[in-house]
Amino acid sequence: MNDHENFHFGRRDLLKTAAGVGLMSSTALAVDEDAKESSIEAYPDRLSYEAGDDIQLSVSTTAARYSVEIARVGATRAVVWRTDGVAGKKHDTPANASTHGCDWPTAIKIRVPVDWKSGYYSVTLRSRDRAENPLQGEAFFVVRSDRPGTSSRILLQLATNTYNAYNNWGGPCLYEHGPLPLQGDRVSFQRPMARGFLTKPAGKLSAWAPYAGWHNWERTFIQWAEKSGYQLDYAVNADLHQRPDLLKNYRLVLSVGHDEYWSAPMRDHLEAFIADGGNVAFFSGNVCYWQVRLEDHGQSMVGYKFNFEEDPQFKKKNYQVLSTLWSNHLIGRPENQLTGVSFNYGGYHRLGSVPRGAGGYMIHRPEHWIFEGTDLKWGDLLGAQHNIVGYECDGCEFTLKDGLPVPTHRDGTPESFEIIASAPARLWDSELEFASQSLFGDTLHQDRFTHGRATMGLYTRGGTVFTSGCTEWSRGLAAPDPLVARITRNVLNRLSM
Repeated sequence: MNDHENFHFGRRDLLKTAAGVGLMSSTALAVDEDAKESSIEAYPDRLSYEAGDDIQLSVSTTAARYSVEIARVGATRAVVWRTDGVAGKKHDTPANASTHGCDWPTAIKIRVPVDWKSGYYSVTLRSRDRAENPLQGEAFFVVRSDRPGTSSRILLQLATNTYNAYNNWGGPCLYEHGPLPLQGDRVSFQRPMARGFLTKPAGKLSAWAPYAGWHNWERTFIQWAEKSGYQLDYAVNADLHQRPDLLKNYRLVLSVGHDEYWSAPMRDHLEAFIADGGNVAFFSGNVCYWQVRLEDHGQSMVGYKFNFEEDPQFKKKNYQVLSTLWSNHLIGRPENQLTGVSFNYGGYHRLGSVPRGAGGYMIHRPEHWIFEGTDLKWGDLLGAQHNIVGYECDGCEFTLKDGLPVPTHRDGTPESFEIIASAPARLWDSELEFASQSLFGDTLHQDRFTHGRATMGLYTRGGTVFTSGCTEWSRGLAAPDPLVARITRNVLNRLSM
């Protein structure tokens, strides 16, 4: 078991501890204490831009001078802008920074030139402390295409809502509770990312960094895709919410890794895209599990989650926008209707109640076009040597027909959904009860979730929607596993046409 898996194994223990004692994580407090001594940290005023937009970078540092370097990160890292000798200034961190942002002034303004390709852009700030030890800070943003769909028919939207949900910089994230009024039901995008979400640094990092962030999944997928000759256009979760016209320029929209938090407009716009013939590929797991609300023009995100009865919308009986499970019976809109699968019918693999899972998918329908060119046979295991099934997995309710799994469709899974591969997965006991209570209003149905499956499959309803059913697909691309790579090519090639 590698470091990544060790982090994942401890996640639920961390969640239970944070919820039980009602405290911020000790890691977050330690990072804040370090920041008082010497630090350099930054955040942009937005997460996505296009040519002609001004990037306004807010910076707080104890250093007298610092440098800034911006690089596009894809198959290679290409520096596109830098400056040295910027005068530094330390700004106070508000007590409600995690919920309402830092409100630091703009330190640097950069206009996005037309020659910056759509992509992920890292911002690296460097200086030295009084003892001449290096200081480094990080931020990021995405550049959207100023001519969407012209150079690529594939749009990758980064799971930035999930980054924010786990980010405990400046206070509690959506997995912690702090002293009143800092409750973990709201998080701001207007603050730095805690250490470890954008790169995996040495030394201290946020306890939540292994479960979200750019370097865990999306970076690997993008490196493989660009090296393999695919040109992608990029966006962030909020672009699906705020810029629905963007979608009409593409044939295929991608979700990669851990894409857990979705707003109603995000989902509305993507479902309309599918109904109009657009295609989606979820190389991701735990997808669209929690409904959230973007507020303050997209600068903050609200999610009451387990405590949904505290949500003001619950008291108003505005259940359609309730910030809890999408599959909650009060909302009546299970994520299966979008993705074909749900975390409620999946769970965890290679940890928890399935600690020694094989780490691969059992093939059920090898004749499917998804497996063209792989020579996979019925019963073969795909990707087990690289553990492409692990951490969080999504599935659907199914029964057996002629020895093969077929959906029951009682959970909202579309009528045309085909299960083509699967692996055992299971929720924790406390989650079994919460899932039953949420979906059915009682705990009498928890046995329906006891034996879940990571489910690879797809359906067509206007457009075609494919799901890998797990967060860890990128592991196979990083290995590299030629079968995982061929399946990925099959999906990208067919659904982007």
